[in-house]
Amino acid sequence: MLLKNYMEIAVDHVLPNLLRAFDDVCTCKKCKLDMKAIALNNLKPHYVVTEKGELYSKVEEMSGQFETDVMKALIDAIDIVSKNPRH
Repeated sequence: MLLKNYMEIAVDHVLPNLLRAFDDVCTCKKCKLDMKAIALNNLKPHYVVTEKGELYSKVEEMSGQFETDVMKALIDAIDIVSKNPRH
């Protein structure tokens, strides 16, 4: 098993769905990586090592507050990158 920041998995899962709501935002690889980096820098890391830890994190992800925190961080990141694209 590898050391993983489960928050990165959550951001990878939510970002593509969230970007569908923003028609005028660039979705090139560079911009998406910038959005992901900004969001992750504003979210508390959640590291897991065991499969049990990953399963626990998936259950925690179902909580409304967890999803809200991830979406807010991503929306803020999308706003920042859309105003200042670096591609």
